[in-house]
Amino acid sequence: MAKGKEHKLAADSLGIGESIVMGTAGAAPAFSVSAATATLVAAVGTLAPASILYCGIIMFGISLAFIHLNKVIVNAGASYAWVSKIFGVYLGFFTGWAVLIASAVFMVSGSIPAATAILLLVAPQLVHDPGWVTLIAALWISLISAIAIKGIKTAAYLQILMTGFEVLILLAIVVGSLRFLSLPAHIYSLSWLSLESFTPTLFATGALTAVFLYWGWDVTLNLNEETKNTRHAPGWGAFWAVIIIILIFVCFSIATLLVLNDNEIKQAGTNIVFAVADKIFPRPWSYLAVLSVILSSTGTLQTTIVQFTRTLFAQGRDGMVHPRYAIIHDTWSTPWVAIIFIWLLGMLFLFFSSYFPTVGTIIKVSVNAIGFQVAFYYSLTGFACAWYYRSMWKNGFELLGYIIWPVLSSLFLIFIAGFSIPTFDRLTNLVGLGGILLGFIPLFFTIRSKRPFWINK
Repeated sequence: MAKGKEHKLAADSLGIGESIVMGTAGAAPAFSVSAATATLVAAVGTLAPASILYCGIIMFGISLAFIHLNKVIVNAGASYAWVSKIFGVYLGFFTGWAVLIASAVFMVSGSIPAATAILLLVAPQLVHDPGWVTLIAALWISLISAIAIKGIKTAAYLQILMTGFEVLILLAIVVGSLRFLSLPAHIYSLSWLSLESFTPTLFATGALTAVFLYWGWDVTLNLNEETKNTRHAPGWGAFWAVIIIILIFVCFSIATLLVLNDNEIKQAGTNIVFAVADKIFPRPWSYLAVLSVILSSTGTLQTTIVQFTRTLFAQGRDGMVHPRYAIIHDTWSTPWVAIIFIWLLGMLFLFFSSYFPTVGTIIKVSVNAIGFQVAFYYSLTGFACAWYYRSMWKNGFELLGYIIWPVLSSLFLIFIAGFSIPTFDRLTNLVGLGGILLGFIPLFFTIRSKRPFWINK
């Protein structure tokens, strides 16, 4: 295999429309609300829509950082490459490591809702059995990994179909929920969207779950080397994806509160999309909501594999991890070694998760741990943008978009990450904080092997 082939992804494979779809699919609307809505409502009650809205504004500041940095450095490693260039390779390594470990943990939390949705259709009595759920999840991850090896163009076409379907279903649920305004489970109030009702503690509690909800749109930037107009199209893809998912998440959280009472939300757990749909639409139409979660979970697992493997590919190309991870398949131009690696990690993590007492425990631990890890690497990216452009801004608009908004967003993420540590149980801290600290081991071996610390331009 030629050296050039080892380091070249399939250029010009995606357009702006496909970037928007990939970013939306990365945040996985149906999956995300299925996995996190019950947890969020349990934490902040009827303030769930406000948590999502204001965290969306914060997240938009981070998306600006991604957009602006991609104009300067086009690299499949995205956050890893940018932080490495601006703050040095060691901090850059841990930025990339946080992406990797969050993606690996997500192989569990991303596949579990799909597995429970499948069992809900074919064997409802097994929905709460961790053993059966993890078995179905393992089969699902294996199928998606095989598709990922086939190439990004195939994945993009599949995402257009799946994401389009799930967004239409969620839109139908939101519209259908409006008939509950006359007799709602929770009486609607503008306070649902008010910032005044929050205490700092309550806001931080809901914010970490909301961060998990939004995570994934940045996959468009990991695909920058495979996108047409590499410096601008991926950024616009991220921009519109964030706008779309903010609207979807806020509207669905309101629909949930209108349709379901607190006990119904708690009982629904990760099947909350079906629970809402089942009260709005007659069966079998409500089962389309289950299908939307399955497709959404499939889509976000696929984009997570993409994000993991492109980051690992970039690190392998730079010598920060073993060069084997930069090897590209001769026919499909995908980092197939990296894909096999995340498949193995997914299998390993699923095996351990099968020993958890309940499916709900698996979701709660993984959602909180991933939220912490995402806050870590998003905040570093925001600071990197502000530092890079600190002396380049020309007017107040650029000062706000390039420096102030990314910095405030990063400070907020640091606040909620720091606040969350003492509130986590031991297992969540082990997965969340411990997962990041685990990066010292591969970094030690990288330094010891004297691999070159260089970053592609």
